[in-house]
Amino acid sequence: MDLRLTEEELAFRAEVRAFVRDNLPASIREKTVAGRRLSKDDYVRWTRILAAKGWAAPHWPPAWGGTGWSPIELSIFLDETQRGNAPELVAFGVSMVGPVIYTFGSEKQKERFLPRIVDLRDWWCQGFSEPGAGSDLASLRTTARRDADGWMISGQKTWTTMAQYADWIFVLARTNPQAKKQEGISFFLVDMKTPGITVKPIQTIDGGHEVNEVFLDDVRVPADAIVGEENKGWDYAKFLLANERNGIARVGVSKARLDRVRELASIPVYGSGPKIEDPFFRAKLAEVEVELKALEVTQMRVISNRRTAGKPDPASSVLKIKGSEIQQATTDLLMEVVGPYALPYREPDAMSNEPPVGPDWAGPLAPTYFNTRKVSIYGGSNEIQRSIIAKAILGL
Repeated sequence: MDLRLTEEELAFRAEVRAFVRDNLPASIREKTVAGRRLSKDDYVRWTRILAAKGWAAPHWPPAWGGTGWSPIELSIFLDETQRGNAPELVAFGVSMVGPVIYTFGSEKQKERFLPRIVDLRDWWCQGFSEPGAGSDLASLRTTARRDADGWMISGQKTWTTMAQYADWIFVLARTNPQAKKQEGISFFLVDMKTPGITVKPIQTIDGGHEVNEVFLDDVRVPADAIVGEENKGWDYAKFLLANERNGIARVGVSKARLDRVRELASIPVYGSGPKIEDPFFRAKLAEVEVELKALEVTQMRVISNRRTAGKPDPASSVLKIKGSEIQQATTDLLMEVVGPYALPYREPDAMSNEPPVGPDWAGPLAPTYFNTRKVSIYGGSNEIQRSIIAKAILGL
């Protein structure tokens, strides 16, 4: 298998790199490089820049605003935007519910929702996980009861990322309690302004407000809020999660972070020479770089197979596991670079009358380190991915 890029693909890489360099607002780039939190306005601003270019839904069918790119071109786009420190596209709309709607939704749903996902007029969040139903999602207890006016949804969702920004939520709810647990679930589109929805923040280990609890207390939705067929929601959820794992290796993110490691490791920090002069540190850095190159080649192999197979490859679980481990390893290196100046923990955007302890770039590194612990959990924990590999690849 020839994994080298063609001349056309190399030209496309140069085009994307130049677009990011010339169009990503400096204020957003600086936040991303420094590890500071992006605002909702930052995400909206960058998405609309991409939408004006026609690149805001790159993997969608052209009929609904997609690009028609090959899997290789999509991989190049993700790699270059991530390495260029651009915000990642808000996945809940463009990578999750959008493909479900254009694949299984009604024409009315497609016409109503898809254009508003492309330019982020509607911000979506994901109503899947529940207390007691995370990795075992099929055990969810949220219910939807049909009546003459539509559906009544009741239950609780948790770890709902960016629900505080969301206009809409896609919800898995049990519609047939007598059926086998995977066969009695349906998929709903719910307006977050509907009476009965309450959002409560969960503070994460880095001090941020990224995830939430969402309570649905007798939330009434119309009959056409259901996607596809009743009790087929588990099939749609599996389809969605397969799309979620595409690109979860985040090779470009790790490349950008290693660029940052090299940059900061060249600066003397606390009374000694630059960390990059330490041979043991250089050996650790080289090891991560080699692992990242191997991951990139493996990703290209998976993409090449998917180009002909037409369906997700279970080998994407390998990408998820190794990609998350490498992302965490890059933050380990950043913590080693900053050394003791990581100890005075300080939130990236905290207001304080006290000057920072150590260099001004040191403050966000510990929060980034702690926040990155989550990447081996979301999108299907690495333990779940190993089970997929054992069953689907190794046949155990």
